[in-house]
Amino acid sequence: MKDIQLNIEAAIFAAEEGISANELKQVLQDALAIDINKQEVLEFIKKIESKYRDEDQVFSLKVMNNQYQFLTKEGYHEIVNQLQAHKDRKKLSQSALETLAIIAYRQPITKLEVEQIRGVNCDYSIQRLLERNMIQIAGKSDSIGKPLLYATSDQFMQHFGINSPKDLPQLKDIISDENRIGETVE
Repeated sequence: MKDIQLNIEAAIFAAEEGISANELKQVLQDALAIDINKQEVLEFIKKIESKYRDEDQVFSLKVMNNQYQFLTKEGYHEIVNQLQAHKDRKKLSQSALETLAIIAYRQPITKLEVEQIRGVNCDYSIQRLLERNMIQIAGKSDSIGKPLLYATSDQFMQHFGINSPKDLPQLKDIISDENRIGETVE
């Protein structure tokens, strides 16, 4: 039984973007030739979560977007942030962030619709977001010319630590009265 738990830990650790309980079950069945069900996998996951709650551990087991993954505990965020700063000097530009926000809140959305909201061409921003796997092609619109539809990706969810677009802050939570222009008509 301990061997199964260690194999689950190894699989979660090796999964770059997380792994679901169903995927873990399948991997265990294929790799170890054992018969295990999802409930048993979830019981092992609970034991692993308990193990990593210990203060001597630098990781904790988290679930995001129904995917299990090990994350560094908060006390070690500064060192990891420095590592990431050195590793990833290229950040998203302001225009890419604006484009990403529009896609996140209006998805699925066409490039033309994004451009109408931003008022400028978004070819470069959309290409960069696709290259960084922050957005994905979600199909084609039924409108004339069948333009591509864009939506946020699992990488976006993971990067921002959310399970679905419903977890995004609501605009009413972001916009305050002091950010409004003009008089309010009652």
